[in-house]
Amino acid sequence: MTGPAAVSGLLVVDKPAGCTSHDIVNRLRRVFGTTKVGHAGTLDPAATGVLIAGIGKATRLLAFLQGTAKEYRAEVRFGVTTTTLDAEGEILFETPCRLDIELVRAAAETFVGEISQVPPMVSAVKIAGEPLYKAARRGEEVEREPRTVRIYALEVCSFDPATQSATLDVKCSGGTYIRTLAADLGESLGSGAHLSALRRLSVGSFKESESTPLDALERMDRAEAEARVLPMREAMRDFPRRTVDGAELDDVAHGRELPAGEAPRRLGELPLMTMKRTGDRPAHQAGMTAGIPVGILGPDGELIAVYRRSATGLKAAAVLI
Repeated sequence: MTGPAAVSGLLVVDKPAGCTSHDIVNRLRRVFGTTKVGHAGTLDPAATGVLIAGIGKATRLLAFLQGTAKEYRAEVRFGVTTTTLDAEGEILFETPCRLDIELVRAAAETFVGEISQVPPMVSAVKIAGEPLYKAARRGEEVEREPRTVRIYALEVCSFDPATQSATLDVKCSGGTYIRTLAADLGESLGSGAHLSALRRLSVGSFKESESTPLDALERMDRAEAEARVLPMREAMRDFPRRTVDGAELDDVAHGRELPAGEAPRRLGELPLMTMKRTGDRPAHQAGMTAGIPVGILGPDGELIAVYRRSATGLKAAAVLI
């Protein structure tokens, strides 16, 4: 039986292949002896790399990290399409092709910017309350609405003519499906393609250099594992932050609205993220600040709440004291 977490904060995990993101959560619950563990930004079982986990009170902060920019290294095999758009699915078509790195680079350039994606059938997107992957397991095809995402950079790092495979580095908004990007890139070249391997390099400013392999965490004693947990305030390091004391500290403790203060204007003061509505551009590019999370710090510098900007001020989204 596990109880409350002895520590609260973020853990940057290097996810291994072969397990789901939820499997990682279950294993971390055993490491930390608590049920209060969650994750932000699902990785497919075959994918590896950066997975942000929240321990204790930090589970309430994970939703604010979902929209931050992600970086990936993707292996794409051209000439072969599959049922799942990745190497886990059954082969649908094989198309002989003789691509080269320049052709792939020229095609990749057309995907940089704001693009529309149809979520893959094997995904957790819910239609009429049911995840798409459940319908896919029944062999059903469900109509899906396209979604607007943003590709900030798409670099073709290498190309193997023998296997017709490319290594791509992708920087994109939250909610981007790299499987769909690979398949769409292949379609644009007339060859078809699927994602053969994927590694996530970063979530916002959380890089793989900060991550700890899951098996290493499982070999640590509790104190060693807890030493790898980042303080709660680090969850908001990619967002504007504000320190309160006195009367404002009391307002925060009671979840009352705060004055807006000066809106962040520089690119570096806002995360690379898109708003939820289709067609909206990243807040830092469109000049929007409504809805942007703001970390509220107490006099000691610790995170005590997260507020969101509104038309009238800052409104409480999560109070942690």
